Amino acid sequence: MTIALSPRRLVLQRLLRHRLAQLSLVFLAVLLFLSLAAPLIAELRGIDPSATDLFRRFEPPSAEHWLGTDDLGRDLFQRLLDGGRVSLLVGISGALLSAVLGAVIGVFAGYLGGRLDSVLMRLTDGVIALPLLPLLIVLAAIDPRKIGVPAEIAQSETFSLYRIVVIVGLTGWTTVARLVRAETLSLKARDFTRAARALGAPALRIMFRHILPNTAGSLVVATTMSVGTLILFESTLSFLGLGIQPPAASWGNMLTGAQELLQAAPLLAVWPGLLIFLTVIAFNFVGDGLQDALDPRSERR
Repeated sequence: MTIALSPRRLVLQRLLRHRLAQLSLVFLAVLLFLSLAAPLIAELRGIDPSATDLFRRFEPPSAEHWLGTDDLGRDLFQRLLDGGRVSLLVGISGALLSAVLGAVIGVFAGYLGGRLDSVLMRLTDGVIALPLLPLLIVLAAIDPRKIGVPAEIAQSETFSLYRIVVIVGLTGWTTVARLVRAETLSLKARDFTRAARALGAPALRIMFRHILPNTAGSLVVATTMSVGTLILFESTLSFLGLGIQPPAASWGNMLTGAQELLQAAPLLAVWPGLLIFLTVIAFNFVGDGLQDALDPRSERR
């Protein structure tokens, strides 16, 4: 006798068959845990990751400094964890912001249609047509003090972080918008949508209570796969000196600081570069695994 499995159990079962997605989830979970616990780890080790000691520059790995020290004598392992917290926050927060913005634009365009659909889709096409990296550079180079932000706020680390999140979020919503619009066009012709409309449900209720929940699978996949791209964008901006500013650490600005020390201390560039590479690849594998798990047609027999 065949036991019928619940949809959630079927999704989990298909996800567990994707070995690379499993390994990627474990890696990302460990990385996220270590990054969030970085202040506690530094306290337990008795290390201040921002304290400089020029007499201990470029020390090799040891029991005290597990990956050695950088050009200012700071513990490299703790700096990598601090940088991971910033880079992961930018990637995940930016992806969530992009997903929310793209979902709202897509569902309005697909459900209401007409002139609004044309305007929103032409806006989407315009953003897609723009060269993304130059656009990010221009947005990041804008001096917030020139648009009315107080100097003490504009120069704070927190503002710099949230500014990058908003910049990468505002440029990454187009894929989600197109995806949600396409699914909305299909879902609004389904019987459950027609029934809600016949019962007098308002358009906003139908869009956000009936249509958007049914696009959750595609949204999760698209959001997951965009995290790696946004981490790369943040790293690129920080590498160019337009992202997270020192002394705050991110993997991108750690690469910037190491580019002139490649011959003297190549590991200062290898470690942050390797973490960027592995994190982006891991998020892509997780996205592939979720896509297979949420699409019954992709089930391996």
